[in-house]
Amino acid sequence: MEENIFNQLANKYDTKERKELANIIVSAVYDEIKTSKIKTLLDYGCGTGLVGLELSNLADQILFLDSSEQMLEILKEKIIQTKIKNAEVMDSDFTKLPSNLEVDAILVSLVLLHIPDTKQILKFFYSILNAEGKLIIIDFDKNENISHPKVHNGFTGLELRSLLSDVGFKNIEIKTFHHGKNIFMNQDASLFISTSSK
Repeated sequence: MEENIFNQLANKYDTKERKELANIIVSAVYDEIKTSKIKTLLDYGCGTGLVGLELSNLADQILFLDSSEQMLEILKEKIIQTKIKNAEVMDSDFTKLPSNLEVDAILVSLVLLHIPDTKQILKFFYSILNAEGKLIIIDFDKNENISHPKVHNGFTGLELRSLLSDVGFKNIEIKTFHHGKNIFMNQDASLFISTSSK
């Protein structure tokens, strides 16, 4: 198995630029869920927790999940330092997830572009959401200037809406909320937030 690129990046991950972008994402997500009563929020592909930790007060419990053990180690340190009591870091091995995992909301921030089979992962999200549960996706609008064998070059609203709808999600809303310089593989790009429910 190839070395997880995010393990190599972990110690240098929290750059000034990433923190700034995370703050922009946090405020967009905050606006979406601040009035929701969320028991369990899953931050899927959480990295070092730059976004999820800032939202921990919006849920009774926040679960962090990532495929990089090193990222999760940094996150565990942050949880200890910030004394957040309602956070749980889950195993980085996805095959060891509890089969009865059920959550009220899932946050997927800048993760979908790294997952080859978008529809498959959306099906997984649908399966672990409680009835009326909410899926929040933050990612890049499609950007034709970007071409990489392991990364989607963003998503169009039409394409994502169609995938979400095929899987069974409803109340789908997608809107662009930020334009930034050099934020997607050193290219100018825009970010969208998508919300949908089971």
